[in-house]
Amino acid sequence: MITKERLERLYNKGLSMMEIAKEVGYSLSGVKYWMDKYNILRRSRSEATYIKRNPNGDPFKVKNKLNKTDILLKGLGVGLYWGEGDKSSNNTQVRMSNTDPYLIKKFRDFLAKIYSVRERKFKYSLVMFNDGDEIKAVKFWEGHLGIKRNQLGKIVIIPPQGRGTYKEKNQFGVLTITVSNKKLKEKILEELKQI
Repeated sequence: MITKERLERLYNKGLSMMEIAKEVGYSLSGVKYWMDKYNILRRSRSEATYIKRNPNGDPFKVKNKLNKTDILLKGLGVGLYWGEGDKSSNNTQVRMSNTDPYLIKKFRDFLAKIYSVRERKFKYSLVMFNDGDEIKAVKFWEGHLGIKRNQLGKIVIIPPQGRGTYKEKNQFGVLTITVSNKKLKEKILEELKQI
């Protein structure tokens, strides 16, 4: 028999039912039996995946005590996400795309200062039109954002698509900044609902 306290402690530590079974010397069905007997709620698959990817807890922390500058930055960041961000609920990424490096920097500041997102969590991607110069575009974004080429990942070049009426395409492309975290996205979408 496994005690409720031990089972809860192992499960709350982030172990899966299979890992608990190995730890305590039970079968998987035995662990399921005791969890049901003790009415211990099971995590969903997405919750279990989140815990595995973030064993030390959320990789962000919401800043609660905001000064005037923080309040302005938070309002600006939420507004930018409202206008330019990916709000789809089936995507677990906080993602925003734009051609303006200052807008991207301000959004990154918002995530870093209001949600304590660390620099290594930011991912960038670039989509360019076929008439742009890839080398110049990379230097442009590196200079403005203080990033290195390897942080841009694969650069996608959009081939010509007919004659079109778009005479002056942006020569430096559209940059996307991404932070992969479901709970962070939920928090930002919650902020949008309160507006």
